[in-house]
Amino acid sequence: MSLPYYILRRLAEALPLLLGVIVINFLIIHAAPGDPVLVIVGEYGTTPEYMDMMRAKLGLDKPLYLQLLIYLKTTLLGDLGHSFVWEEPVLKVISEFVPATLLLMGTSLVISTFFGITLGVWSAKKPGSFRDIAIRTMCLAGYSIPVFWMGTMAILLFSVYLGWLPAQGMKTIAGPLSGFSYYWDIARHLIMPASVLGVSLLALTARMTRASMLEVMGQNFIVAAWSKGLSTGRVLYRHGLPNALLPIVTIIGMQAGYLFGGAILTETVFGWPGLGRLMMRAIGTRDYPLVMGMFIVITCMVLAANLITDLVYALLDPRVRYSTRK
Repeated sequence: MSLPYYILRRLAEALPLLLGVIVINFLIIHAAPGDPVLVIVGEYGTTPEYMDMMRAKLGLDKPLYLQLLIYLKTTLLGDLGHSFVWEEPVLKVISEFVPATLLLMGTSLVISTFFGITLGVWSAKKPGSFRDIAIRTMCLAGYSIPVFWMGTMAILLFSVYLGWLPAQGMKTIAGPLSGFSYYWDIARHLIMPASVLGVSLLALTARMTRASMLEVMGQNFIVAAWSKGLSTGRVLYRHGLPNALLPIVTIIGMQAGYLFGGAILTETVFGWPGLGRLMMRAIGTRDYPLVMGMFIVITCMVLAANLITDLVYALLDPRVRYSTRK
């Protein structure tokens, strides 16, 4: 099976899943308590005639099944609707917040992957040693501590007591507008939320790397590498790690969905202007089109992350492509 055909097959398998997510999200959101019209007109309300006019304007006066069919039709045409609160197209509103979330998640993924694999290899180098026990203990703690608590403690330590890093936002309000100072200001705001978001994935990656490395290091080709007199670093990183990567890649790809969920809490704690904060505001105002549009965008991002994982998996092990012929 060629690689392009493998990718097209994965895309075809993802389309029914995306359609199912759209339908389920629509039904769940419309079943939630609350009336978006009441949020728009204010808590004191207005005349019944005006309320009926607003419902007709927003398309909420039609039966639920008809609203679903209309929404499916417009969505398949690339139109995610019009935000009730922002009074702008949903795609335009979301596009303003996506870059901040992608920056946060991408940085967090790079940090967690690099340090997770490094710590996992160090831990597997001498199993049962003090270093191994210390790394496993830190990973257990990092995976167990809630994101919001860790974020609050990080703000107290690094912002309140030490004053090293800014506590909120993506950039300083009165900060530089261009040049190196501008990017350094964003980097300083990014360090804490990206690190806090990536701690859990780092811990899981380290433990999976350790387990996979220990399994690989006991195989015959590693014994043969030792018998040739190769250095420890060459045996670990040239022969051991490449053969231990498959389960590590799977874990990293599966945890991409967790990053989206964790980003909501992280962005709320650190005031990061991304999709997480936008989601909280949209839910609070019962902005149905915006909430559903964000679910669709996040679902597409998760599917894209899974597709990239499958692609990397197929590149590392071509046997995967041939195992999906049936």
